[in-house]
Amino acid sequence: MEKNIFKPGTTFRFPESVEYSTDGIVSKRVIDRPAGSVTLFAFDNGQRLSTHSAPFDAMVQVVEGQAEIVIDTNPYQLRAGETIVMPAGIPHAVNATEKFKMVLTMIKG
Repeated sequence: MEKNIFKPGTTFRFPESVEYSTDGIVSKRVIDRPAGSVTLFAFDNGQRLSTHSAPFDAMVQVVEGQAEIVIDTNPYQLRAGETIVMPAGIPHAVNATEKFKMVLTMIKG
């Protein structure tokens, strides 16, 4: 089954398409297919996704604010407009150093 929360053929802006939740993380699926997914996230300041790994590559695009992305114990500071790829099978984590929004694209191999 193909799932979208965004209607195909309509325009939108990522930063305005998800709201922050106090002390929380909000996610919205943009595209969900067998080959991969695109998910929009909003993290409140101090929120985090703990260290984990995935069996496929994942790309983080920060669209608002700033975050620390840790890949294999190496921290990277990303600001709005910056992107990083988290390789398959490598431990990674996401830490909100301030409120921020990101788009996560996962490609299944």
